[in-house]
Amino acid sequence: MALRTLESLGSLAGKRVIVRVDFNVPLKDAVITDDGRVRAALPTLNHLINQGAKVIACSHLGRPDGAPDDKYSLAPVAQRLSELLGKPVAFARDTVGESAHEAVAALEDGDVAVIENLRFNPGETAKDDAERRAFAEQLAELGDVLVSDGFGVVHRKQASVYDLAELLPSAAGFLIEKEVEVLDRLTETPERPYAVVLGGSKVSDKLGVIAHLLPRADKILVGGGMLFTFLAAQGHPVGKSLLETDQIETVRGYIQTAAERGVELILPVDAVMASGFAADADHVVAAADVLEDTAFGADGMGLDIGPATAEIFAEAIRGSRTVFWNGPMGVFEMPAFAAGTKTVAQALTEVDGLSVVGGGDSAAAVRQLGFADDQFGHISTGGGASLEFLEGKKLPGLEVLGWA
Repeated sequence: MALRTLESLGSLAGKRVIVRVDFNVPLKDAVITDDGRVRAALPTLNHLINQGAKVIACSHLGRPDGAPDDKYSLAPVAQRLSELLGKPVAFARDTVGESAHEAVAALEDGDVAVIENLRFNPGETAKDDAERRAFAEQLAELGDVLVSDGFGVVHRKQASVYDLAELLPSAAGFLIEKEVEVLDRLTETPERPYAVVLGGSKVSDKLGVIAHLLPRADKILVGGGMLFTFLAAQGHPVGKSLLETDQIETVRGYIQTAAERGVELILPVDAVMASGFAADADHVVAAADVLEDTAFGADGMGLDIGPATAEIFAEAIRGSRTVFWNGPMGVFEMPAFAAGTKTVAQALTEVDGLSVVGGGDSAAAVRQLGFADDQFGHISTGGGASLEFLEGKKLPGLEVLGWA
């Protein structure tokens, strides 16, 4: 079945439209450090405003323990949304209580309100179906229609994502529609050559996506902390670098499967080894097969791919027509160990075809390193959801919108 889109809802003029967005933004001292997820919601919100809908935006932020917690308040997000929309945005101090009902009742056509963090109510994430449904029913009283546009949570069976979509007429917003279109292309109809670039800290986080994309990709490039498990699987000592010993046999199986299928598995030829995990740690470049042959010996810790690897990766990326990248190449937050990630990001901007940054840390990295969103074909807003989609898993927040 096809995904239900905004068109399926008809005219929304005068309707109370609950929009489940993903405003789970990073905050430092109540200041948003990356508003990418707020900006990603603007096309859908502006469309509804222009139609004359009464817009009620709802989201989670962080992981409060089912109770109000000021450090996870959406108040700073409502303020930023007001700035981006260029109009006032009402803010309700609760989710389904008196403040929320008053804010919604005061809305005129084209107005916007943000209700407080959904996870301040334990029903949002409850494992118990009845408790979750009860909270969804309270949310449903606030609106006539649901537009689901928080792609970062569609892999969660939560009240505002799943149950609410069963209770109200519902459809996907523009963001989810775009995410599904792009990720479906990556799994079903990629233009070739197709390169998958995987980084981040752990192999275990990427097992499913490696297994699912191995038969589909032409090249798989491995960097980040997970590279050391691949090197260990080849018999190379890796010092005190991040290593998942319980995954070594699994990784050997991937290496063998790639060879059997003719998939080019591109592993690092060098790495940046450091004396410790610190921004000012001493560091040197070492060849991948002799990582312990530095002044640090077996105490050395790999914190980035090396320059030779970065150039090999960049060449493989630029030579591809479709590229999916998930996970930084090193500890990009520390300038001394950001070069590998920056080189890979730059190469993605030069792809003659579709380049996709797979959300999460990768999205944060490209922005922190000075790249603009429009330099890439698509930046996903959902790291975990993107990976589960690419693993071929069923995502409850999409299934309830008709996607199968």
